[in-house]
Amino acid sequence: MTRYARDMRGYGPKPPHAQWPNDAKVAVQFVLNYEEGGENCVLHGDAASEAFLSDIPGAAQWQGQRHWNMESIYEYGARAGFWRLHRLFTGKDIPVTIYGVASALARSPEQVAAMKAADWEIASHGLKWVEHKDMPEEEERASIAEAVRLHTEVVGDRPRGWYTGRCSENTVRLVAEAGGFDYISDTYDDDLPYWREYGDKDQLIIPYTLEANDMRFATAPGWVTGQDFFTYLKDAFDVLYAEGREGAPKMMSIGLHCRLIGRPGKLAGLAQFLDYIQGFEGVWTPRRVEIAAHWAQTHPHKRFERPSAMKKSRFVELYGGIFEHSAWIAERAHGLELGPAHDCAAGVHNALCRAFRTASDEERLGVLNAHPDLAGKLAAAGRLTAESTSEQAGAGLDMLTDEERANFTQLNSDYVAKHGFPFIIAVRDHTKASIMAAFERRIDNDSATEFAEACKQVERIAEFRLMDLLP
Repeated sequence: MTRYARDMRGYGPKPPHAQWPNDAKVAVQFVLNYEEGGENCVLHGDAASEAFLSDIPGAAQWQGQRHWNMESIYEYGARAGFWRLHRLFTGKDIPVTIYGVASALARSPEQVAAMKAADWEIASHGLKWVEHKDMPEEEERASIAEAVRLHTEVVGDRPRGWYTGRCSENTVRLVAEAGGFDYISDTYDDDLPYWREYGDKDQLIIPYTLEANDMRFATAPGWVTGQDFFTYLKDAFDVLYAEGREGAPKMMSIGLHCRLIGRPGKLAGLAQFLDYIQGFEGVWTPRRVEIAAHWAQTHPHKRFERPSAMKKSRFVELYGGIFEHSAWIAERAHGLELGPAHDCAAGVHNALCRAFRTASDEERLGVLNAHPDLAGKLAAAGRLTAESTSEQAGAGLDMLTDEERANFTQLNSDYVAKHGFPFIIAVRDHTKASIMAAFERRIDNDSATEFAEACKQVERIAEFRLMDLLP
């Protein structure tokens, strides 16, 4: 099987209603990344200095050397920026989730005590603030375990949330396999939490953000002034709040760093935003762990049999009859590049239609001829498939007068004689009267036009049948 691992569907066009507490229109969640003392530094046993997320333009790693300026910028975050942010959030009575690098927390006991006194959630941000992309899987697994061990030793409680940030393609799976986490946040792909399946483990994912994030003070394109940051946050909030008022509440994550937003000129924009959202009713400002608890209770995961994960025999068993008596279409569709986006009615429909559309004219003609006449002899004899029986009955074709039945019989005969295949129409789109009108209108078309139309109708019939089976 050719399978595509990425999920391009998510919740699709109809995401679940978040049902935030007290009917909140939006959940605004603040994350403060505590990385200072966990970054790349030769004092930490690293090969080079840090080069990421600082106010040094175009910073590069210094191999085998301490970078005094870089170190002092990170130290500002711990020494001054953290306390400025602590005063701001505790003064506004808005709780924060800390993404704490375990080795950084171990080097900042006063800050950890202040986090705990404020009842902030302290989630894990990994063992060290370094790249994981090139780590061998076993090394990364060991790093995750050591991060949890050290975090628990330093904080007094094990972390219930995880965010690596500089992650590898294996990170989310490895953290899920390690277990014990209410949520993982190493994704940026939605405005709502969602579930991922890893073996028999159902893991909640709470997506994070790199755009509503003060890191853009240190990256391009980015913020220059605190007002830039405020304007962006305000615009994002206004859109999400409006969506919440219209019945589709979402989540807004905001990412902060002590050494960045903790600078006075930048902090002003954040403070302005906190004042702004406190002027609205229906705004929930939880810690991430509270979002996780709410989602697990309100939207628990429900597993279902996923088409993209089915063996060919099972796929054909379930979908081989979607195109009337034409199981070969499902057999070919199963060989396409299927993925999570195909685990829904629209996805399977698209795969089946691709197999149908790329078939030869002779094969497609065979599909058309596999369809029964409308209200014809097979219907009268009770020999239609269950799907066709239900569809024709839904349009009232099982309750015809003698005159109506005679008209259908004559039209069927004339249509087949002219075009060489039965008249096909997706009866669920019609009434008995509109079916008859379409019959009388289409019978005079040329056969090429009718062949194309009949194929479209076959695809429409398949769509309805799949909507009965899948999300």
